Amino acid sequence: MTNIPSFSGFSLDSFKFLGELERDKNNNTVWFSKNRKRYEENLVLPAKSFIVTIGQFFSHLNPAIRTEPKFNKTIMRINKDMRFAKGGPYRNYFLVHFGRFKMDSEFFVYFDKNGIEYGLFLNNTKGDGLYFNQNISSRGKDFIDCCERFKINNKFFMYELNKESGTVYPKFKAPKHFETISNMKYIILKKDITPGNKLYTSPDFLTEAIKTFSNLYPLYCFAISPNPMKLIDEFDERMGIAI
Repeated sequence: MTNIPSFSGFSLDSFKFLGELERDKNNNTVWFSKNRKRYEENLVLPAKSFIVTIGQFFSHLNPAIRTEPKFNKTIMRINKDMRFAKGGPYRNYFLVHFGRFKMDSEFFVYFDKNGIEYGLFLNNTKGDGLYFNQNISSRGKDFIDCCERFKINNKFFMYELNKESGTVYPKFKAPKHFETISNMKYIILKKDITPGNKLYTSPDFLTEAIKTFSNLYPLYCFAISPNPMKLIDEFDERMGIAI
């Protein structure tokens, strides 16, 4: 922890690095070894700085959310599991994520050659500790009302995370898209930043991320509790409505 600097923004080289890594001729251990320093200094270290700094916010928001700046906790390893993967040994993207356990609904910052995406992943499948599926079925009105109450409508792209490209809805609106979201397994609500946006390289991105994650936290409550409205009311009392 003592060697992790304060967050000052992400590096523009992260886009270039991931774009180069995507090429077949570069997605190998030789190229990666030669460029490891770029990866560690321009992706991993700023990510750890971001995680340590925003960790205070998440601990206040919900102590169950993991905030350790470690691989397999809040940082996805860039090396693939080659038992199941196709192509080269490395992913052409980089992921920072904040949830309670693997495949939990979670907040995320995703990097690839085209820019970054940040927002909320919702797991609408059944399993231990997963409540979104049952809540979306039994508390539909609460979900729709919550999106209105916390001004979530018309702010986020929505799409289903799967192996094939699905329909992207440029402005998620709960009353209009409730049936659609109910039938999705893995849901993404997100905002985008392109490489030309200087917010990415500024410490101000931290403020933007906190504002966005706060705005989406009420929907996260539907994913982590059989009584989401209790958590939402506690959040509203403690932090106020995020705009």
